[in-house]
Amino acid sequence: MGIPGHDDLLRAGELSFDFFRSSGPGGQNVNKVSTAVRLRFSLSASRLLPEGVKSRLARLAGSRLTTDGVLVIEAQRHRTQEGNRRDALERLDELIARAWRPPTPRRPTKPSRGARERRLDEKRGRADTKRQRSRPAEAD
Repeated sequence: MGIPGHDDLLRAGELSFDFFRSSGPGGQNVNKVSTAVRLRFSLSASRLLPEGVKSRLARLAGSRLTTDGVLVIEAQRHRTQEGNRRDALERLDELIARAWRPPTPRRPTKPSRGARERRLDEKRGRADTKRQRSRPAEAD
């Protein structure tokens, strides 16, 4: 099974859109046209994504995930509804693609013998420097 794109999610009815007025500059147009898009994707109820992908997507989503398990993406870069809608869908696709790839496991490694010796030599050197900074002991 391949990575489901936004077309698959739309067909399955797992995406919804809200349109609202954009913030920021834009003249009269910004005050009367709802061009910004809020995409909602119910991650917890999704039937198209495997559980491992859902958990990785939840971690990637961060603060964009509500307590109900709904991923919310807001887009207001463009001046048109369609541009913002496309932007939100592209960002969702990118998140799903990143979550689809499992993280590569870390291979435990050990420092080389030379690296250990260099570290210990540096420690000895710092100790010598600090010892030289101290006052000499008084002879009785």
